[in-house]
Amino acid sequence: MYDFAAMGEWMEFAVRWLHVITGIAWIGSSFYFIALDLGLHRDRNLATGADGEEWQVHGGGFYHIQKYLVAPDNMPDGLVWFKWESYSTWLSGFALLAVVYYMGAEFYLVDPAVMELANWQAILISMASLGFGWIVYNALCKQFVNANQTALMVALFVVLVGMAYFYTSVFSGRAAMLHLGAFTATIMSANVFFIIIPNQKIVVADLIAGRKPDAQYGKIAKQRSTHNNYLTLPVIFLMLSNHYPLAFATEYNWIIASLVFLMGVTIRHYFNSLHARKGNPTWTWLATALLFVLIMWLSTAPMFRTEAQEEAHGAALRFAQAEGFDEVADIVMGRCSMCHAAEPGWEGLHWAPKGVRLETPHQIASQARGIYIQAGLSHAMPLANLSYIEPEERAKIVAWYKAAMDG
Repeated sequence: MYDFAAMGEWMEFAVRWLHVITGIAWIGSSFYFIALDLGLHRDRNLATGADGEEWQVHGGGFYHIQKYLVAPDNMPDGLVWFKWESYSTWLSGFALLAVVYYMGAEFYLVDPAVMELANWQAILISMASLGFGWIVYNALCKQFVNANQTALMVALFVVLVGMAYFYTSVFSGRAAMLHLGAFTATIMSANVFFIIIPNQKIVVADLIAGRKPDAQYGKIAKQRSTHNNYLTLPVIFLMLSNHYPLAFATEYNWIIASLVFLMGVTIRHYFNSLHARKGNPTWTWLATALLFVLIMWLSTAPMFRTEAQEEAHGAALRFAQAEGFDEVADIVMGRCSMCHAAEPGWEGLHWAPKGVRLETPHQIASQARGIYIQAGLSHAMPLANLSYIEPEERAKIVAWYKAAMDG
């Protein structure tokens, strides 16, 4: 009989792989064209009437690239459209969201300790929030299209901070961070689908009809493309965050997510300035490093620890002999071993998550650091706190770990 659980796992892997591949294609083309546009030489009188040009070398060949501010005089043959990278990235991302977080809502999306929600309610909130993001963002852009673009970016940042707080007040920490990334990615892809490509099609239609295109369409499309450029790096961080409990399962996860958007701005400002030949603002790296240090501090702020790093050898024995181990072993076996076992007892699980087994004292001592981070320092485990581990039990895990490290 075929193992449908294994098939489902491989399907998830395939969708995730597709999402990564298409994301690389979209991000790569986005970064390339922003860098190209900023680096164009516009101090040259070009016979073609182009706005700027640049010579590039790659793969053993030379490329002569020209940009027209609105459009060339005639419609060129074989025009290449950059749109499917964006569409396929969003579609594969939403498919992955559905496969992991909607079909596994009980494990990954809903956390009763955060908000009591039925699975269907959480899924509806998830989908509605993605649409809400585009509506609010698009309204802001239309309001600020001819205004100071810095003011628009500040307004957008306020919206993102508000959504970060909202998501962490509704979903599990893991789902909250990922949804903020999906929220932002939806805005980015909708920019391409609803604004950038339609505007470019209007310009093409004008060229075919022999009309002079309106420069406003290009101005609006460039505004949205620039926003996408600054939002890309935070989206990548948020998509990766579900692998790092200290990012998503801490008390200040919504502040951490907010600071990540500022890091995205500082990093892109450096590269954009460099590509535009507007200096070498190395101060942005210091600002980024300070923001990251602040994020690391916030991730551990609720439970500061001054112990030295655990030794690579003999750690299991030390943790097994530390004060409080017997009680912690009982807690872990009672709250965690129904999933982290050779034969998990939780319906729908066919093997221990990440291959981690916590059925014996030796296994528990060997996984001390992971237990401390996942279930003591953060609330990443148990998933959605389905086994109802108590705050006092988490405190005992922390105390045991510290006792072992101090010893």
